[in-house]
Amino acid sequence: MGKIVVVGSINADMVFTSSIRPKAGETVLGESFSIIPGGKGANQAVAASKLGAESFMVGCVGKDSNGEFSIDNFNKYNVNTDCVEVISDVPTGVANIVVAEEDNSIIVIPGSNYKITKAMIDKHKEVILSADIVLLQLEIPIEIVEYTAELCKKNNVKVLLNPAPAKRLSESLIENSTYITPNEHEIKIILGKKSEDEIEALLKQYPNKIIVTMGSEGVKYFDEEIKTFPAFKIDVVDTTGAGDTFCGSLATALVNGKMLPDAISFANKAAALSTTKLGAQSGMPTIEELNNLK
Repeated sequence: MGKIVVVGSINADMVFTSSIRPKAGETVLGESFSIIPGGKGANQAVAASKLGAESFMVGCVGKDSNGEFSIDNFNKYNVNTDCVEVISDVPTGVANIVVAEEDNSIIVIPGSNYKITKAMIDKHKEVILSADIVLLQLEIPIEIVEYTAELCKKNNVKVLLNPAPAKRLSESLIENSTYITPNEHEIKIILGKKSEDEIEALLKQYPNKIIVTMGSEGVKYFDEEIKTFPAFKIDVVDTTGAGDTFCGSLATALVNGKMLPDAISFANKAAALSTTKLGAQSGMPTIEELNNLK
């Protein structure tokens, strides 16, 4: 059982579902509302744990009901919370998620996620460097992401960076990351390239590093040639958390000894299955559910 340490965000997600996505200035009637555990970091930690990895979370919550809710949820899914710190003067991060027309739109309020510091990373350094792979995202301060990636690189610990929400990445962060998993929109931002030819040139520049998820178009990366994995055809209910499922599943497959192509196939399958249920973490599959998907 591989060990995965996630350094990242912890949120409470407020999910609104509707058959119609409201336009600017428009009011529509929705169908349901729920508050569920979220945050890209938390989601990836839960995804890994549900698939059998030893999963640790490093991050911050507020001293509030959403923070208690989040920690209780980690305990439910056997995610280790020894490195989750409670911040007294800032609320737990929240996300507003609108699910409509087989897709989602999200507004994130970072809250306590932006209180994670380099001192906290140093405090939990022993746990972080004991990982088989460390997962990072961009819902915490970029300087903390860069600091953690550099620490891991110096100590030969693999890093999987999910560059979302997307922003331009420094060359050092790219070099210090073992794997980077943007979607088809994010890759245009993080690397400052727009055309398909420019993107393919970048994939060739970073073989076996940049793995692009493309929703219904599947996944692609470069290894001697551009390789594409088609998406699983499945009835979509909610795409929230599919990218996080992919990252947590990819990390799990890698730390459990799968080669990169097999790990991508495993993660692609897990991400597809996650879209058949409402909610990010509740939709993430267990290893038994994954094995039953043909």
